[in-house]
Amino acid sequence: MSKSVDWTNAPAPSLDDFAALAQAALKALPEPFRGLAGDVRMQIEDFADDDILEQVGAADPFELTGLYQGAPLNERSVLDPSPFASQVFLYRRPILDEWAERGDVTLGELIAHVLVHEIGHHFGLSDEGMHAAEED
Repeated sequence: MSKSVDWTNAPAPSLDDFAALAQAALKALPEPFRGLAGDVRMQIEDFADDDILEQVGAADPFELTGLYQGAPLNERSVLDPSPFASQVFLYRRPILDEWAERGDVTLGELIAHVLVHEIGHHFGLSDEGMHAAEED
């Protein structure tokens, strides 16, 4: 039987709680992926800002659970350095919403899934490629 959390007086997981779960998921990645993802910075926010939502074509802020910003590894060149560091954004409120709707995964598992998906973009994988790999 799984251990039950008493939510009676528990607050919603904070941005810091999300950061801790994301760091644990990052540390759990097997090598060489963990090493290759080492220069990616993580940022946890409640929602994507309006500019980001417009860029990705999301009408509802709950549609976007994560985002990778940066030059994928397969597009980098020492002759053309990236003007900014690669970043993965995880959006707390949409992740919490999906977690509550699904009910079939732990919050840590869902955060890890979103993080791995966004790191996949760092490695140069497309959404379509990652979805196809998940179905295999």
